Amino acid sequence: MPSIRVMLVDDQVLLRTGFRMVLAAQPDMEVVAEAGDGVEALQVVRSTDVDVVLMDVRMPKLDGVEATRRICAEPNPPKVLILTTFDLDEYAFSGLKAGASGFMLKDVPPGELLAAIRSVHSGDAVVAPSTTRRLLDRFAPMLPSTQEPQHKELERLTEREREVMILVAQGLSNGEIAARLVLSEATVKTHVGRILTKLGLRDRVQVVVLAYETGLVRAGGQG
Repeated sequence: MPSIRVMLVDDQVLLRTGFRMVLAAQPDMEVVAEAGDGVEALQVVRSTDVDVVLMDVRMPKLDGVEATRRICAEPNPPKVLILTTFDLDEYAFSGLKAGASGFMLKDVPPGELLAAIRSVHSGDAVVAPSTTRRLLDRFAPMLPSTQEPQHKELERLTEREREVMILVAQGLSNGEIAARLVLSEATVKTHVGRILTKLGLRDRVQVVVLAYETGLVRAGGQG
């Protein structure tokens, strides 16, 4: 089984060293590249085969949010996992909108960081959904205030798919959604896949952002 190729982007060498040591101890991961700022990160991504980028937000030359936006616009881009701190939540929100597949706090326990990398790499992008929900609740006032969902593609969803989308946006996992709607987990996964396809979204994080932006879900997680 091939290793997950990880790139570390942070202007603090000591932090990169710490992350590299944690990842190097994993049989299914390898650090294939590092960068100290967003400009360098973009150059390296274009010349290196990378699966997952661990992206800091506050860096010189080009910040992590703009670097994420540019990387995600590349052909066959790697997944990006934003690393943030509590006082930088607004950067994490911007990072999600820029195309990141999730975000973690910099002081996250190593086990959770490794699980997040594996999750993002697998395409699930289920990174701390409850944290995602709290973050979006906090920044929902920054989003357009709409009384009715304004995204025309939402009309393509069946009633059941809309139900599933609201629960995804509230931070529930597939297992929790299955229990709530009395469905099998496989059926929920199928519904989520159809939602992504119909709405042209990359992953669950984008589902959450769109649900808030359209007013399908509002601050407090209520649909």
